[in-house]
Amino acid sequence: MSSPFLESLRREMRLRGYSIRTEKTYLHWIRQYIYFINKRHPKDAGQDEVKSFLSMLANDRHVAVNTQKVALNSLVFMYHKALNMPLGELDFSLATKQRTLPTVLSASEVARIIDQLTGRNRLIIMLLYGSGLRVSECLRIRVKDVDLQRRALMIHDGKGRKDRQTLIGESALNNLKEAIEQGISRQREDNLHGIGCSVPPALSRKYPNAYKSDAWAFIFPSSSLCNHPMTGTLCRHHLHETVVRRFLKPAVQQADVTRKRVNCHTFRHSFATHMLAAGTDIRTVQELLGHNDV
Repeated sequence: MSSPFLESLRREMRLRGYSIRTEKTYLHWIRQYIYFINKRHPKDAGQDEVKSFLSMLANDRHVAVNTQKVALNSLVFMYHKALNMPLGELDFSLATKQRTLPTVLSASEVARIIDQLTGRNRLIIMLLYGSGLRVSECLRIRVKDVDLQRRALMIHDGKGRKDRQTLIGESALNNLKEAIEQGISRQREDNLHGIGCSVPPALSRKYPNAYKSDAWAFIFPSSSLCNHPMTGTLCRHHLHETVVRRFLKPAVQQADVTRKRVNCHTFRHSFATHMLAAGTDIRTVQELLGHNDV
């Protein structure tokens, strides 16, 4: 059970509309910081302790630059937004762990991996590669987000809380049609028992019957029911990312792509690289990926 202080931070993040992923990440680093200051209340610490904590992450734990930045953002949120104690300028040791270059697969390697998969699993990897999606974006797709006629896919609340539109590869269309039908079928079966897909609390208040709508059905629904993390309502969420990692590893081995480090994000990198190699304007690729900077 979380402490009353951490629960107050959780409520503050939900009030500000932070995602569940961000909420969990921020609370993780805030807990780490509280342990670092020997379980004192953060209001009894401040700039010096934050600098020491961030320097410890770089010098002792040798974390990556981005990891240190996430920890910093977590503490800045806590002190600035929740405790109203601005930290001012922080002079701490920057993490210097070198960022590795992304792995890029050839078109034939991608095809070999996809050929090892069938059904739902095959479609997920086809979308990661053919639409340049992050795995979390792919698994959150709902029926309403897909425009088969225009071959367009809407991504809502992506990284940085941005919406964008990307394309659907022609080879994925038939599989996607079938997945939509299956998602709607699962939604209607759940509705018979008074259950539906998980929806944001604000939406459920505005549209109480949204959870019954075909449009809000997940294309990749979970095989089991769960309680909504914010409302506690019994519902069906989308697949968890670990499902994709579990089926991807043996597919990579069976495709004999063993000399490269392949994960879900590799297909997104490969999508961007192959688009640029085919002559696509870099600005277009940037928009399809949803990046702020080229």
